Amino acid sequence: MLTSIRGLTAASLSAGLLLSAAPAFATETASEESASDATISNDLLVADAAISESTEKQNEVVLSSSAARTIEPVEESVANSVGGESGITFSGNIAFTTEYRFRGVDLSGGDFAVQGGFDLGHSSGLYVGTWASNLDEDTVGFGSTELDIYGGWSGDLTDGLSGDVGVIYYIYPNAPTAAGPTDYIEFYASVSASIGPVSVTPGIAYAPDQDSLGSTDNVYLYTDVSVGIPETPLTINGHVGYTDGFLTFTNDSKAFDWSISADVAVGPATLSAAYVGVEGDALIDPGGVFTDDAFVLTLSASF
Repeated sequence: MLTSIRGLTAASLSAGLLLSAAPAFATETASEESASDATISNDLLVADAAISESTEKQNEVVLSSSAARTIEPVEESVANSVGGESGITFSGNIAFTTEYRFRGVDLSGGDFAVQGGFDLGHSSGLYVGTWASNLDEDTVGFGSTELDIYGGWSGDLTDGLSGDVGVIYYIYPNAPTAAGPTDYIEFYASVSASIGPVSVTPGIAYAPDQDSLGSTDNVYLYTDVSVGIPETPLTINGHVGYTDGFLTFTNDSKAFDWSISADVAVGPATLSAAYVGVEGDALIDPGGVFTDDAFVLTLSASF
């Protein structure tokens, strides 16, 4: 646009200079004036033609340049940086379960629980999310709600091998003050290997020394195995975990937990049936309030 304006300005200026020179011939003789007028007229016609041709060429150059930029394909990287895909994804999940079990421990008093959360991920593998569930405040003593906030990275390491590493903050927003500190932070990492329909995931979670953990730490080791039944929506899962630290109901602060389950996926929904167990000592958990084995049904969906 600037090039076009400059071209038209130059043409107008040239015509102005030529026209301003015409009065200089007024002092010549009549014949000379006639001849001169004819010459001037011819010169002006030539000048006008030249100016017109120049302007057209300049306009052609501008139009050609503009058309070339319009037709030229835009590189994918440029398109993405200008206004293409951001690489950010948003997802949610919700679940209805007959009992909330965390590493084998009952946290809903054997009662029904509603759970769900949201996740924000990026194509780089980075993610943040939140998840919540109701609790049994009478037995757990941490109020009626658990709210988890987490963030980390997950993605492929090699073909058939993926990883997940991050940190999670467990919050009990309406815990009674008499319970003392309840919130705590835990770091986690896992790798998943897949061979055909079989997936194996060993992992570790570590909660460092915190007031809410009795000024001790907690280590959790686990392995999950999943086997998808070919040509069916059925998946069989097995889990074994081991806790060493504050989050147990045993005399030596060490406990195994386990579960076996079957999942049936129908569209975005999954129905799961699981048998869950965890070690517990009668002196620490009289009557097995937190550690009795249980059969748990869960209906979940992702969107």
